[in-house]
Amino acid sequence: MRRTLNVVRLQLINRATFIWVPLIVLASATLVSALIYAMIPVDEPKYGGGGQAPLWVFFAVGMSAMTLTFPFSQAISITRREFFVGTMLSAMLGSAFMGVLFLIGAGIEVLTGGYGVNGWMFYLPWLWEAGPLGAFVVYFTLALFFFIVGFTGATVYKRWGAVVITVASLAIALVLVGLVFLVTRLELWGQVSTVIMNLGAVGLALWGLVGVVVLAGISFLAFRRTTP
Repeated sequence: MRRTLNVVRLQLINRATFIWVPLIVLASATLVSALIYAMIPVDEPKYGGGGQAPLWVFFAVGMSAMTLTFPFSQAISITRREFFVGTMLSAMLGSAFMGVLFLIGAGIEVLTGGYGVNGWMFYLPWLWEAGPLGAFVVYFTLALFFFIVGFTGATVYKRWGAVVITVASLAIALVLVGLVFLVTRLELWGQVSTVIMNLGAVGLALWGLVGVVVLAGISFLAFRRTTP
């Protein structure tokens, strides 16, 4: 366990990756969103998706945790299992940090009435139906999901190369397009919407955690034979 925790410390040596860059991106997205809200001449609530900006940073963080830190870890005799578990712990800590930041952002929006212009980026009604804890679960899951997608993609790339990751990405895109086509062809969007509304944001987040576990398993299987 001590060596695994050392991997967490190793990942967090460069605090800019897990802390400062997401903070800067989040603050910038908030400022830009507030300015855009102020320019919209309506009194109704204005909702935006600027909060997703730092989540894409976690996608890049997941890739860098594999491509940049893994080779160094092998030079200091850290086993693959220790590196993998320690990296996942780092991802969960970073995701929890992001979840707390989103809760703080929502609190600021409530206190200021949407930055004084009725604009909302964090306090989205559908996400807050289950209260602060439910919203935290959603934000935590989104950040962790982006991280694990980046980490898994980088692992597959390191293990099998550019051709395999390109073919895998194309296959996933085709499957998604096929599902959309099938649902559209069978006119099932009404049922899909009903299922989504019944699950709610927290229910979808819990299914997202299932996806995180599946991706983590795939990345671990590929990671065991990955060369630095």
